[in-house]
Order: sequence, then C-alpha cells, then structure tokens
Amino acid sequence: MVVGAFPMAKLLYLGIRQVSKPLANRIKEAARRSEFFKTYVCLPPAQLYHWVEMRTKMRIMGFRGTVIKPLNEEAAAELGAELLGEATIFIVGGGCLVLEYWRHQAQQRRKEEEQRAAWDAMQDEVGHLVLALEALQAQVQAVPPLSALEELQAQMQEVRAQLRTEEAGPRPEQCPRPKNRSLRKPELGHD
Repeated sequence: MVVGAFPMAKLLYLGIRQVSKPLANRIKEAARRSEFFKTYVCLPPAQLYHWVEMRTKMRIMGFRGTVIKPLNEEAAAELGAELLGEATIFIVGGGCLVLEYWRHQAQQRRKEEEQRAAWDAMQDEVGHLVLALEALQAQVQAVPPLSALEELQAQMQEVRAQLRTEEAGPRPEQCPRPKNRSLRKPELGHD
C-alpha cells in the first residue's frame, strides 16, 4: 500500500505544480513590470537568498571573512521573481495538503460520530432487552412451580377420564327395555 501511495503523492505534487505554474508566471511578469513590486517585494528576498547562498558556499570552501557583494538590480529582480514563483507553487501545494488534511479529519470525525451513535443505539437496545428480560423473569417466577402444573395436568386427565366413562356408559333414555314375554307371573304348583 505504501508503494502505491508514493507515486500518487508525486503525481499529485506534479499536478499542483502544473496548475500553479501559470499563476507563478503571472506573478513573475507583474514583478518585472511594476517598479514598486520589484523594489519592495522581489529585491529584498533575492538579496537575502544570494547572501545566504554565497556565505554558505564560501564557508564550505574555507573562505571565512570574505565580503559578499550584492546582486545587481536586474539579476536580483529576476531571482526575486523566480523565488516568488516557487513560493507561490509551494504555498498552493501546502494549501492543498492542509485542505486534504482538514477533509480527512472531518471525514474521520464523521465516522467516529457515526460509530458513537451506533454504539449508543446498541446500548439503548441492550437496555430495553434487559428490561424485557427482567419482565419475563418476573412472569416466570409468578407462574406456579412445575410440580403444581403436573398436579393440575393429572387432575385434568382424571376429569377427562371421568367424562369419557360417563359418555361411554348408557344413558337412561337410551337404555333398552326388556321385552315383556308375558305379563303373567308363573304359577307354582299347578301341574
């Protein structure tokens, strides 16, 4: 992932540089044309840059006490315009990086807020489930114990059995009457 990120950063930098080059060129042209811009904006940074650069080179070569001559006005104006153009490119690139950083931070904050909201919703749901569980436990404790239920079931089975036996036995109006073969009583001793 890091290998892919480096060329993208380089490509982004080149894109920003290409976009900001026309702006830098316009600033350079304005610096060359305007006497005020040249005198107060371009020359001082150019002379400072030239002084620091030459002083560093002289120290590297071992010349410590040499006096550095300032650039002539045309060379200083050209160098100042170049510095201003490069500074413009740098500022635009830095601004893009800062804006990208802010965008990334805002996106990160939004994700964290969404996660926090989801977490809060889950905690609320867990709270509701805990209340429901407590209500169900109270209902279970209010129900008679299992042995009482078994006794009740046994009583119901007995009642059902009694009902079946009563249904299975003849009813008085449905009982068959014995046929009367003779209504007379047999007499004894007649023969």
